[in-house]
Amino acid sequence: MKTVVLCPGQGSQFVGMGKELAESSAAARETFQEANEALGFDLQTLLFEGPEDELTQTKNTQPAILAHTIAAYRDAQERGLVATAAAGHSLGEYSAYVIAKSLSFEDALRLVRIRGELMYDAGLSRPGTMAAILGLDASAVEEICASVSDGVVCPANINSPAQVVISGDPSAVEAAMKVASDKGAKRVVPLNVSGAFHSPLMEPAANGLRDALREVEVQTAAIPVVANATAQVVQEPDAIRESLAQQVLSPVRWNASVVQLAKDPGGPFMEVGPGKVLRGLMRAIDRSLEVKTLADLDA
Repeated sequence: MKTVVLCPGQGSQFVGMGKELAESSAAARETFQEANEALGFDLQTLLFEGPEDELTQTKNTQPAILAHTIAAYRDAQERGLVATAAAGHSLGEYSAYVIAKSLSFEDALRLVRIRGELMYDAGLSRPGTMAAILGLDASAVEEICASVSDGVVCPANINSPAQVVISGDPSAVEAAMKVASDKGAKRVVPLNVSGAFHSPLMEPAANGLRDALREVEVQTAAIPVVANATAQVVQEPDAIRESLAQQVLSPVRWNASVVQLAKDPGGPFMEVGPGKVLRGLMRAIDRSLEVKTLADLDA
């Protein structure tokens, strides 16, 4: 089955993820073992058994989701999946580049572990927060953010035509939330996060990632990968490095990324990894787009 592979990001994790997969798939079992060896600790047990408070630490969550995604992808490959293109939501972009053979699985695991630590540390050095705004489009949310004069606030995730997450200084995010409510947002939801991800407050994390990315081998992508920061295909090694560093500062342009993938190479799409967050967003972007699951490989 030829398909565009979509890789989830942080927030899709849960204790027990990957356990059934490992019980049924030798490829998955080998992948989780590779992850343990690459990271130097027992990630597999953390996925399968928790504890939850440890799994949800950013430095653990990011490699956990990447490991599950690649385990599921390798199992799917053995059952006939052929990726024609890939994209990942935030953290998921690293999984996409593993699938595209730009990054080795081991290097990607170590990078996202570092990424999680850097993002957490940036949140400590300059505290920030995030909030989801539902029912207003990206241009309206951008105008709201621009109207806030005290502090930094900006769009962080443009997930669908009517779901935008904002990020920045706590006081600025709070002010933007109030304006959004006044302007008719259906819901405004503060998010429980440890920093202002995908905003200029992540500059120290971006700098650290650039250093880390210079130390790993990056190959030209074997299939098109649509990058979060630009919603355009990025395949060359230097461009991949810069895209992944810039990503923590820039909005995740997921809506535009899906639109681009729907044009070229077109569907169908398949979400590979824990949860069904991206499948839900696809429905919100364009209900005509076909989104398959791994169960469809058995049909």
